[in-house]
Amino acid sequence: MRLHVGLRCDGGAELGVGHVIRCLALAEELLSRGHAVSLVGDVGGVPWVEEQVRERGLGRHDAPSDPDELAALAARLGLDVMVLDGYLLDPRCGSALRAAGVTVLAVSDGPFGAEQEADLVLDQNLGAVADPARSGVALTGLGFVLFRDQVLRRRRTPETPASPGSPTRVLTVFGGTDPYAAGPVVVPLLLATGLPVHVVAVAARAEIAERLRALDTGPGQSLEVVPPVEDLAALAVTCDLAVTAAGSSVWEFLCLGVPAALVCVTDNQAVGYDAVAAEGVAVPVGVLSALRDDPAARSTAVEALHRLVEDPAARLELTDRGQRLVDGRGRQRVADAIEHHRLTVTTGP
Repeated sequence: MRLHVGLRCDGGAELGVGHVIRCLALAEELLSRGHAVSLVGDVGGVPWVEEQVRERGLGRHDAPSDPDELAALAARLGLDVMVLDGYLLDPRCGSALRAAGVTVLAVSDGPFGAEQEADLVLDQNLGAVADPARSGVALTGLGFVLFRDQVLRRRRTPETPASPGSPTRVLTVFGGTDPYAAGPVVVPLLLATGLPVHVVAVAARAEIAERLRALDTGPGQSLEVVPPVEDLAALAVTCDLAVTAAGSSVWEFLCLGVPAALVCVTDNQAVGYDAVAAEGVAVPVGVLSALRDDPAARSTAVEALHRLVEDPAARLELTDRGQRLVDGRGRQRVADAIEHHRLTVTTGP
């Protein structure tokens, strides 16, 4: 059975690219099984994401906003399945597609994106549980996280901590576009620890890079500002620690075995931020809005970063906990569920 799967997702400078990246991970799994995959949406002129779409040979189609028109497009493309991943999509998309005979996989993050009617419901966040009021087969929790090939092949085993006295190498990254300019807020807090660090700061935009390069470093500290990289996993595994937004990239760092400190950048990250902090698999740094304006929040963040930078054993413990939670096989389980549902639809139970 060869399926044609559509990925309805968007990404761009303001939206970020998290929805697109996790859909591309599912695309890789589906392509490896011989299925056809098309991207239905806009990647907003983010060059490295556009390149990832091209590299995978995905056809891209503009997406109508009207649900009935989306269903008509799915029919013209011959789609068997549509993945809906976006908080701003019309909540009637799922029902319109299903009425047209298309299997719907709806991706949500807690309450965000949860309005869609769907055959399969994916919430790949820590602590996610099935909503009894929502129809569809529930695929919930870290066992269903979607990772790209470049993450899976970089997954490492726990390493010996860096030797005492050597600068801790810290990656800072806040999404593919850093739409809220978190980097210039958080990197100074890392430098304020006063500890020897080599900070590798990913600057998603030129104005962010300029602000980062203007920062002063202390004794034993250095700051390297780099543009977004296509293979972030390759860069991450060269680092002792990642300081990042509490979005889908968190699961990538857990899978890779890179300990992480998290900043809650937007409201839709709050559920995941709180869950990860409660589970003790990453260190909470604070909420971005408070880190901008509240001296007490900034002081607390500096203390949390200080403890993590100076303690290799604590970082090693985070690596172990994270990799025990995230086994890297989530996309296989999601693809299995899609195939099983379509087989049931076409042949009966």
